[in-house]
Amino acid sequence: MASYKDPTFQERTALAQQARDKALKTLAAKPAVDPAVIAQRKAAAEAREAAAAEKSAARKAAIAQAKADKLAAAQVPVKARPTEAELKAARDERYAARKKRKG
Repeated sequence: MASYKDPTFQERTALAQQARDKALKTLAAKPAVDPAVIAQRKAAAEAREAAAAEKSAARKAAIAQAKADKLAAAQVPVKARPTEAELKAARDERYAARKKRKG
């Protein structure tokens, strides 16, 4: 039985060169992609992107609508701020009621 022999540097570089040549030959033998297929793939990718963008926009709109609904449900009617004349009238009314009680 023969023992294992470490390959020399030259043997390893020759094997690496053969592997590179084989890979290049395989790559060169590969047929070119048809332009129609490329166009079809590009159209499909654009359609997927458009669908994803539409879905994202719909989801964002739904979230915004839910926030608006929640805010509208939580809002309590806000009273208008009384004018100076209304404040004076209320003050005068309280004063008159106090005078009447004291008598």
